[in-house]
Amino acid sequence: MPNIKAVSGRIDDVLAGIRVPDLPYPAGKLEPDAVSDWRPLLISCWSEQRDERVTHVIRSVHLEWSARQVNAAYVADRIMDVFLKTSGLHPTLARRIARLRLYLAWRMNLEGKKAFSAPLVAWLDSLQEWRGWSDSGGRSARVLLDQLDALIIAVSASFEEGSTQPVEVFCRQWEADAVKRNSQAEKLRQRLLETEQGAAKQRRAEQTARALVGRALQGRELPVPIVRFILDFWQSLIKQAVWEGGLQGEAFRHGSKLLEWLVWIGDPSLSDQDRNRLYHVGEQIGDRILDVWKKVYKTDLPGDALSGIESVMVSRLRGETPALVNALEEAGQFQWDGRWLGFELPAPETYQAVEGQWFVEGEGAREQRRFCFAFLADSAEILWTNGAGVKLGVQPWSEFQAALDRNQLRPLPKMTPFGQVLSETVELLANVCEKQRKQREQAAEAARVRAEELRRQQEAEEARRKAQEAEREAELERQRQEAEARRIADEEAEQARILKERTLLAEKQVAGIKLGGWIVVESGEPDSDAARLKLAVRINASRKLVFVDRLGLNRREFLEDDLVAGIVAGKIRVLGTSAEFDDTLSRVVGRIRVGRN
Repeated sequence: MPNIKAVSGRIDDVLAGIRVPDLPYPAGKLEPDAVSDWRPLLISCWSEQRDERVTHVIRSVHLEWSARQVNAAYVADRIMDVFLKTSGLHPTLARRIARLRLYLAWRMNLEGKKAFSAPLVAWLDSLQEWRGWSDSGGRSARVLLDQLDALIIAVSASFEEGSTQPVEVFCRQWEADAVKRNSQAEKLRQRLLETEQGAAKQRRAEQTARALVGRALQGRELPVPIVRFILDFWQSLIKQAVWEGGLQGEAFRHGSKLLEWLVWIGDPSLSDQDRNRLYHVGEQIGDRILDVWKKVYKTDLPGDALSGIESVMVSRLRGETPALVNALEEAGQFQWDGRWLGFELPAPETYQAVEGQWFVEGEGAREQRRFCFAFLADSAEILWTNGAGVKLGVQPWSEFQAALDRNQLRPLPKMTPFGQVLSETVELLANVCEKQRKQREQAAEAARVRAEELRRQQEAEEARRKAQEAEREAELERQRQEAEARRIADEEAEQARILKERTLLAEKQVAGIKLGGWIVVESGEPDSDAARLKLAVRINASRKLVFVDRLGLNRREFLEDDLVAGIVAGKIRVLGTSAEFDDTLSRVVGRIRVGRN
């Protein structure tokens, strides 16, 4: 069995960590002032001595319970449910004890494992001494119920005071009372055993004598004096012989033999066939009876006790037939049981195996329990008690065996102390709690892995998207650059064409300048005016043109190519033909643009 202290120490883990489906847990962690006070509800249920589970009670009201309260209710219910099934106590008693689930739930919520204090657990374990208690309505049954009424008061006081002190005082008082009760019960048991062993011996002697007499008289018609002598004197002698020496004693053998001779003498159907033997027996039987009587009782037989037998003997020896009566009818309401004559003890190991054991008769709340206190060897009977020295009755061994075979009587199942119930139940719940914790850790780890995988997927997707975006941007940039390059190329081509056209026109203008023709040369300075020059000399060999100003001074020379370049650049204008040049240039540019479109 697991160590109670070690296992109960795991109660706090269970209260904090276990989660049970379908219980009213809060949606989230509650603030302390939001948690409902369940003490008034539990006090009400305890005062009414209700058998409801605590979990059912808290479900029945719409209040906010903390997870610890819910778990305390569940653990208290679970422990007491197992106690109800395995304690082995009478259902009525176990049900009353199981109501402590209300108290235990309250205390576990407040102080965890400390709810199972040493005095409380010791008291609950001590209830095993009441495993034989039955709800019989007798005095001993009422005593226990009265003591449990004191428990109701103690628990109520604990609820009211908010302390375990009243309950622990009750437990210690119970222990003190148990010591006194057990001491008294031991004396009762010893006294009962001695009394019943003597009674069994007396009963065996009585029943054996009656059985022997009943068997001898059964079906016989005998003279009244012989019947009366057997019933009034000889039956008591046989009883005394069995008491002193048993069935193997000499006195019992002689007494049994003389009983047979008395019946043989008195019944003509037996003795008329052998007259010689009748004479011989009749001559000796009186002395034999007196001798056996004196050996058994140590005193003489009353003088007139044999007178009736002697008169019958005389009559029989004369050959007369005396008046006969039915022997058992003459005996009146004579009860006898022939099984006592075949009396056999069971093997010692057979009855020793049941001594000190509890047995149950009936079912449920109607079941009655009885304690096999001792096997009475003198009478082969079971002595039943209530376990505390109070006799419940005796039962022949044969009837006991028959009751077992019919399942009318059955051994009390193995009982489980409360400490073991507590240990095993908490150990089981702690294992479930640990399993749930690991499952939660595994679920959290799985969630973390899934989140990490999702993050990696999102990052990969983002990287893919960015790569695709970059690729698209690059493609767009490439396309833009290609378009730009094409535009630049087109512009350059256009400019080249324009330049060519301008150059051709400029060359035409240069070629068309006559001597005395004027040009205007831009100075290139912001504040300077353009110079007006006229062609003074054209040197064809060097393709040089010489210009002068209006006064024929400031001579300037231009090569044809330089003059063409200046005209194309717009730095030089040929007067007289510049308008024509501009118109021609506009037409050329227009044609080029139309061609491009």
